[in-house]
Amino acid sequence: MRKAIQDLAESQIREVANAGIGRDDVLPFWFGESDEVTPAFIREAAIASLQRGETFYAHNLGLPELREAIAGYMSELHGPVAADRIAVTSGGVNALMLAVQCLVDPGDEVVAVTPVWPNLTAQPVILGARLRCVPLRPVDGRWTLDLDALLAAITPTTRLLIVNAPNNPTGWTLSAQEQAALLTHCRRTGTWILADEVYERLYYAPSPQGCAPSFLDQAQPQDRLVVVHSFSKSFLMTGWRLGWLVMPATLTQAMGKLIEFNTSCASVFTQRAALAALAGRNEVTPRVVAHLRQCRDTLVPLLAAMPQVRVSAAQGGMYAFFSLAGADDSLAVAKRLVREAGLGLAPGSAFAPQAQGWLRWCFASRDRHRLVQGAERLDRWLRNQPS
Repeated sequence: MRKAIQDLAESQIREVANAGIGRDDVLPFWFGESDEVTPAFIREAAIASLQRGETFYAHNLGLPELREAIAGYMSELHGPVAADRIAVTSGGVNALMLAVQCLVDPGDEVVAVTPVWPNLTAQPVILGARLRCVPLRPVDGRWTLDLDALLAAITPTTRLLIVNAPNNPTGWTLSAQEQAALLTHCRRTGTWILADEVYERLYYAPSPQGCAPSFLDQAQPQDRLVVVHSFSKSFLMTGWRLGWLVMPATLTQAMGKLIEFNTSCASVFTQRAALAALAGRNEVTPRVVAHLRQCRDTLVPLLAAMPQVRVSAAQGGMYAFFSLAGADDSLAVAKRLVREAGLGLAPGSAFAPQAQGWLRWCFASRDRHRLVQGAERLDRWLRNQPS
């Protein structure tokens, strides 16, 4: 076994969840997914595909009609995006791994903005890259970017910059001005940008397009930019494992080859479901975002009222990320909360060493009363701790 694989840390989120899965008395908010079922019309499109016998291989890059539909969707949000820049993938995480496989050689330098979902920092390490992390900084419960520090970290020896915004777990979002500065700098250094924008529609600040700022708003089609998206979050399709990549057209054929050697193709019936999701996007995504805003605005004030908690309402994403006084070991605290309070949260240390003492709460719940129940459990547990 390769040493890079032996040295991979196991998921701390899974470690906490494994301690509580199967317990009826635990309120689980540890995973990054809504507990709402995929809308019926999307499920029915997949069922109809299966009933037609569409159980065979598809094109490596995805059904042509789905690539066209995704291109149209992206063009609505960000200006013209041609279908020959789109590749359909078996989930967002698969899209991320494909991008890293395509761009990074062993020994290459990769810069990543953290805290971040651990897959994004593990993937380049798996492929033998040298990882350099530039951490966000918490200020009064809100994480912020030191843009000068990030620009200084990106040099002509930096092959790839990985940035996730809106960010999991912090909710931090890049501004258009910061994106412009990063694009200009990476053009000078010859650095590729891998932008994980899967949460772009889960955005709560005023926006004419109804989404977070995107690198696609400012980039040229030939820029060294790969953007990752997923049907998971804003279409309630986490278990379907379907995502897509937007890239320079010069990369598309090579990406098709890589997909062949990874998964061959995404399944046809899931792609039919995705076509239905895109056709009905105006009846799904705005409702999802409005509900998530209500969930955020239910939970965050309850957390903020607890003296031991420091939290700020996230501009994007589906998480409340908060620091807990005295929680020097996030993993241990998260396990204790499962065991002693029946509350399942993700430890901040899963996302970066700098997030030790923080906890992530996924507030994507159909029933906002469950969030209130969870907050009551946390408050009660905190009151019972020795001072």
